[in-house]
Amino acid sequence: MGTAAELLGLEPAEAAYIELKVRLAVELAARRQELRLSQKAVAERVRSSQWRVAKMEAADSSVSLDLMVRSLLALGVAPKPIQELVKRSTS
Repeated sequence: MGTAAELLGLEPAEAAYIELKVRLAVELAARRQELRLSQKAVAERVRSSQWRVAKMEAADSSVSLDLMVRSLLALGVAPKPIQELVKRSTS
């Protein structure tokens, strides 16, 4: 049995993209919970909707990396930790 990427026939770049999206989603949900904010409160901060925040936290394919990064920054995550998430996903 191989990895999920092998099972799905993903190219390395596709697998790295999905891994990055999942890492950002996990960080976003953790930060929101740490701040004791509802998804609606996060949505208001990033001028989006609650359902969009839910999709971000689920790493939904319809959500852009741009929105996920902007949301993390809006929740006070510094650029350096975000850069580290990117590095870990692409190495």
